[in-house]
Amino acid sequence: MVTRSQRSRARRADRRQPPDDSRREPRLHGDLLASSLLAFLRNWPAYGYQLVQELSKAGLPAFDSATVYRTLRQLERSGLVSSFWDTSQSGPARRMYSLTKAGDAFLNLWLDVLSHYQNILQSALNSYENLHKRGRSGGDRPAKHEPKRSRKGGRHA
Repeated sequence: MVTRSQRSRARRADRRQPPDDSRREPRLHGDLLASSLLAFLRNWPAYGYQLVQELSKAGLPAFDSATVYRTLRQLERSGLVSSFWDTSQSGPARRMYSLTKAGDAFLNLWLDVLSHYQNILQSALNSYENLHKRGRSGGDRPAKHEPKRSRKGGRHA
């Protein structure tokens, strides 16, 4: 019979094991969602539902609306977005989001970071592509390095 303490130790051991990421698909970092929302809000104030639609139109993976609204609330708590209840249309009031000055500054910083990483990634892709092309053509491969042989007993001219 397995005791409670043995089960507890087994659960702790399972948590310590690193996850098997070999089959995991790449995930977008939360900052990409946040910065995309800020970029859309830079152009115009919008409702959360409109932002969900814009993310989809932009070709980003489908984010569920709960994730988008949670991110908008986090952005608002951080002072990057402000919101108000829009009662100008018929029907229930809807929350309208807009970009703050701090949000605009954060977005500019994020775009600088993305540009930096884009340059790094492009360089890596170019290097890989060049190696791949050389591998297919069979030429221009670096020669194997062979150590220099020393002359025994002789003087260098």
